[in-house]
Amino acid sequence: MSNIVCKYALICSMMFITTSALAGNERIMSFNKAKNDLKNLVYYDHHQTFYCHVPFDVYNKTILPADFYITKHKKRAGRMEWEHIIPAENFGRAFREWREGDPACVNRKGQPFKGRRCANKTNNQFRMMQADMYNLYPSVGAVNAVRSNYNFAELPEDVDFIIDACNFKVLGHKVEPADMCKGEIARTYLYFDSEYPTYSMSKQSRRMMDAWNVLYPVTPWECTRAKRIEEIQGNPNPFVKEPCIEQGLYR
Repeated sequence: MSNIVCKYALICSMMFITTSALAGNERIMSFNKAKNDLKNLVYYDHHQTFYCHVPFDVYNKTILPADFYITKHKKRAGRMEWEHIIPAENFGRAFREWREGDPACVNRKGQPFKGRRCANKTNNQFRMMQADMYNLYPSVGAVNAVRSNYNFAELPEDVDFIIDACNFKVLGHKVEPADMCKGEIARTYLYFDSEYPTYSMSKQSRRMMDAWNVLYPVTPWECTRAKRIEEIQGNPNPFVKEPCIEQGLYR
């Protein structure tokens, strides 16, 4: 792992990223609306899941390859789900309502509740972050379940793929996706870290995301996706937009 850290430090030392002081998502407060807009206005001509690049149909049913095999969550393998790349829990715990609850968070039996349900009920900023479309990607449901709220990492080469068809590794509470996903993941994390003061990455995560951002450049679809989201949500992801403009792909 020391070689990986050194590689990241070298790359990061050569990087210079200019970001604008924006405020993230300020238009969409409903998680359900975000998912509907993504399906109908962003992914309408790109029915392909993120980690595994398998297709899904208009009914959100996945079309799995013959070599897709998983021992758990088999029922969820048959459907597409919208996954938060930065898990809701990772930014939700910054909110008091998630950690402690709120006087407004009481069920019909008079029992208090907290967590995501309470934050969603009472905090507009949380709802905006939860509905930020830059952080939402279509995923095979079973992969979404396996990923859980684990952090991304570079895992040892001898760790077996838990889902061979997707080159997806899990070790403890860490996951490593296929290389083809790492750039988009990095630019999502960097965007969230720059736009939302309530969220911040650890120094270790920041080094890795900075490195992935350089090692795995933007793709044409990533640029198309970001432009469509900007048109709906109103704000850009500069970590995607700027390199896409440089390559003539933001159109």
